[in-house]
Amino acid sequence: MPKLFLLLGGNLGNRTLYLEQARESLRSQVGVLQCSSSVYETAAWGKTDQPAFLNQVLELQTALTPEQVLNNINTIELELGRVRQEHWGSRVIDIDILFYDTLVQQTQRLTIPHPQLHNRRFTLKPLAEIAPEYLHPVLGKTVQQLLEECPDELEVRIL
Repeated sequence: MPKLFLLLGGNLGNRTLYLEQARESLRSQVGVLQCSSSVYETAAWGKTDQPAFLNQVLELQTALTPEQVLNNINTIELELGRVRQEHWGSRVIDIDILFYDTLVQQTQRLTIPHPQLHNRRFTLKPLAEIAPEYLHPVLGKTVQQLLEECPDELEVRIL
């Protein structure tokens, strides 16, 4: 089964509870949880006048296609109360596909690997915790190398 890395994040309500609920829903609707990073807190990225985010990276094995994963993720986000109002705005939960095995794909709905992964310390730090040697299929660098070269200087602290 393909290896899938997902980033969970949220900055509204009971952030810890939303991460827990998302993890449980992903286990039942997407795949088998193999590993999860610690939970990290970071200031908002992109749109900075909002509460701090909690983030966590999960590694799952899935029998689903990338499109099926995306559909299930969107359903989970809606079930947990996500409302898409503004780009990079506050949200109760956000789930991003980081990697789907070594697949490189770009469609109107989905780009894999995540196109901003290498620019976001809040993504790379938890990802490096569980998969430091994972090789980015486009950039040809490990997650640890990407973290060391990341231009983002926002503080990302472990909870």
